[in-house]
Amino acid sequence: MQPLRSSLQHIGFEGALITIAPAPLMLACMSLSNSMFPPLWRTITASAAAISCLITAFLLFRQTPIGKFFGGIALAGSIITALPYLSNNPFAALLGSVVSISAGYALIDFKTREVKEQRSTHLDRCLQRARWSSLTLPLLVLTALLVNPKGHILANGAIVVSATVNQFLFLHWAWNQNNRSRFMLLVAVSILATTGITGSFIFGHIRSTAIVIGIIFFLLLPSSTQVEKKFEHWWEPLHNHPARILLSTFLGLCIIGTLLLRLPGVSHGNPISLIDAAFTSVSAVCVTGLVVLDTPHDFSFFGQALILLLIQLGGLGIMTITAVALHAMGRRLSLRHERILTTITDTNRHDLVESLITILRFTFSAEAIGASVLFCLFYINGDPLWQAVWRGVFTSISAFCNAGFALQSNSLISYQTNPFILYTVSALIILGGMAPATSLIIPKWLRKRTIPIAANIALVMTVILLVSGTLLILVFEWNGALSGFSPAAKLHNAWFQSVTLRTAGFNSIAVHEVKNPTFLVMLCFMFIGGSPGGTAGGVKTTTIGILAMTFWANITGRNEVIVRSRHISSRTIYRAITIIISGVLIWFILVLMLEITQQIPARDIIFEVTSALGTVGLSTGATGHLDGIGKIIIIITMFVGRIGPMTLFMLLSEDYSVTQSRCPDARITLT
Repeated sequence: MQPLRSSLQHIGFEGALITIAPAPLMLACMSLSNSMFPPLWRTITASAAAISCLITAFLLFRQTPIGKFFGGIALAGSIITALPYLSNNPFAALLGSVVSISAGYALIDFKTREVKEQRSTHLDRCLQRARWSSLTLPLLVLTALLVNPKGHILANGAIVVSATVNQFLFLHWAWNQNNRSRFMLLVAVSILATTGITGSFIFGHIRSTAIVIGIIFFLLLPSSTQVEKKFEHWWEPLHNHPARILLSTFLGLCIIGTLLLRLPGVSHGNPISLIDAAFTSVSAVCVTGLVVLDTPHDFSFFGQALILLLIQLGGLGIMTITAVALHAMGRRLSLRHERILTTITDTNRHDLVESLITILRFTFSAEAIGASVLFCLFYINGDPLWQAVWRGVFTSISAFCNAGFALQSNSLISYQTNPFILYTVSALIILGGMAPATSLIIPKWLRKRTIPIAANIALVMTVILLVSGTLLILVFEWNGALSGFSPAAKLHNAWFQSVTLRTAGFNSIAVHEVKNPTFLVMLCFMFIGGSPGGTAGGVKTTTIGILAMTFWANITGRNEVIVRSRHISSRTIYRAITIIISGVLIWFILVLMLEITQQIPARDIIFEVTSALGTVGLSTGATGHLDGIGKIIIIITMFVGRIGPMTLFMLLSEDYSVTQSRCPDARITLT
């Protein structure tokens, strides 16, 4: 059984993997001069990664699980090999992180396509391997120019190996030609190219020669040997998996935002650095709110407008960008896609476009009402007319999207005695932190009418968290950060801080002044986050609700979780446990990375990572003390915090065959 014609491009991926197998040896030469050889440990690690990549190329389509395993080893080995260089080059670390994360997702999600009909021929598969190899060779050399511009002998040797592999794949295709005279001609061309590779390596022109050879042989090779010419479009791999769309759209928005924030006129004075532009872009797109620059003073009106646009697109992204991308392609969604995407938007509607329209109407209506109210409040508070208008619009969108960006350098501390502003922003945060479908049925829920169980869990958990958070902050900070306020003002600010911990990022009190008990409460609430389908981050209220009900069922001696006469399946409980454990594991790794690379107190690092991972945006002041590597780590944290939970959910949403286990139960002591 051979791969389908439409997957021939995937077969060609074998040729690309074989060609880039020597690439880890290039990574071992980064930051070295011509006269130096890499340390032994880097050489061994790079060699192991290269061999693993070669094994992956041969096994990925034949023994996929084993191929993925060796692919993981190759990726890990490449990262370890490049660490000495990446640790001293923040921009390279950012690019390396993006490439590593993308490669990791692609490897985990890789699947072969096989059907019994329409088998591809051996000749066509050989052709695709040769074509992809020829296309990969110039790209590999260009990468080598970036990471090792001096041309270390070991890196040049890796290029020679890749070029030789390319010629072998070319000859393998030529050997399978039925025309022997044509075969002899192709062999002669290959011998000429091999001679050029050998000579250029000796005389020091291997890189330019490899680029020319790759381009020439790519142009020489035909596109197909079969009559049927219908290949899948380049976007088909994205279109066929919503998780890839989610990853690529957010990544694309972050990159575009970084480039836009580098434009002239974005900042007051000198253009902002690339790393600061990337940090601001990711923070806005991922609706986090952590900042390394002062938004009202360092950015012009144009720059603030760009940030607001990125916030709006990022806030809508988790709800609508995926659906928009699919709809724009003019393709009808499969039932599986509809099921996943309607779950993302937290709606039971079968018409996804109609759901999208409802989301847009609700979002823009809430933001418009919030902007109008805030404009009046800012104007009454003493802001000039146009400043009040701009602050009202900016704050409303930022609050609804749970972004936390503010046009006041001290966030909302200046309005800590103005309950009208605090409660307006709180309402926007709460509505944005829940799915539109959930927000629209709040009146029905308040009248104690029957609503969907998922929405009921989200609303109940939201109320519990808001009320408990307010009470805990009041108790712990009554004579602390809230001292000096009237009892009413203490209540207002405790409520606001409880709300903003739901991944909003605004603050009306100095976060670095809170006591340790409040600090722990904040960590827990930031980790939980908002509700599914909304703009908030975190592991979600429904996840915590499911685990809480499971806990209660166990301590009360019940073997099932029942909610309103409905049974919560074990699969749902397993998903909730998986999300929590993966969140804690990622959090621990990121905290450890910052502890190793930054000279910042552990308390501040823990708060910073939790805030970034939950896309909250609150900070105790550590953001301003991050160096280039620290900023890169926080950028990755914000991105993972935004797309991680949804991507994980989609991976867990795969259709599994349900079989009745015949294995006896295992008896394991837990206490």
